Amino acid sequence: MNLKRLIAPLLVGVLAFAIAGCGNSTQSSETPKEIKIGATAGPHAQVAEAVAKEAQKQGINLKVVEFSDYVTPDKALADGDIQLNAYQHVPFMENFNKQNGSNLVAIGKTILMPMGLYSNTVHSAQDVPNGAIVAVPNDPTNGGRGLALLAKAGLITLKDGVGFKATVADITSNPKNLQIQELEAAQLPRSLDDVAVAAIPMNYVQSAGLNVEKQGFFLEPKDEPLAVMILAVRGQDKDNETYKKIAEIYKSEAIKQFIKDTFKGTITSAN
Repeated sequence: MNLKRLIAPLLVGVLAFAIAGCGNSTQSSETPKEIKIGATAGPHAQVAEAVAKEAQKQGINLKVVEFSDYVTPDKALADGDIQLNAYQHVPFMENFNKQNGSNLVAIGKTILMPMGLYSNTVHSAQDVPNGAIVAVPNDPTNGGRGLALLAKAGLITLKDGVGFKATVADITSNPKNLQIQELEAAQLPRSLDDVAVAAIPMNYVQSAGLNVEKQGFFLEPKDEPLAVMILAVRGQDKDNETYKKIAEIYKSEAIKQFIKDTFKGTITSAN
């Protein structure tokens, strides 16, 4: 009997500690009153702002945080500084997870952003001069994507099966002796005065004010998987109902119309 009296308070204490621990865990994953969504400057941020306005109508306080590079938005999401981000495709996110041991996941699609080859002087792949300097993004996924685009345009050939994971070392033929230069993606539009051709992701095309019809001469097809941008969250938040509602807003007719009116067909809804 005395033993039971000693054990009972201990059990109550352990149970109370466990409940308190569960309570803290739940609290840490609660939806904040102000939800932050990261987006790179340009179309991603513009669409996110439109989504934020629609979210407000549903009582969701969504704040857009703009970034100027590709890596920081995923770091901010992984660290919990923001709750969602909208600027990347799945392979880029998966590469970030692999490199950083993070667990970011996609909960929806946002917009279609085809990469293209742009130039101030060249108007077709056939017109690219011998020995020309060609710039591609220097991040792993988009760099390979740029090389794959050059291969699709017939300017180089790559090892079989490398796809968007290609590196310069995977070039198997370069008949025009192109000089491949790897640059920060945000610098690519400004590089057009110094290089013959640049493979530029569409968000930087838009934010730099490039003319797709006049300066772009070879674009990814609209069914290219790497052109599909996603809404990402941390794995622990993938079932958050509020974040799911935000993903649904990206699918709404209001957002589709905004994209249509704003980008005139160069960027389209992925939904």
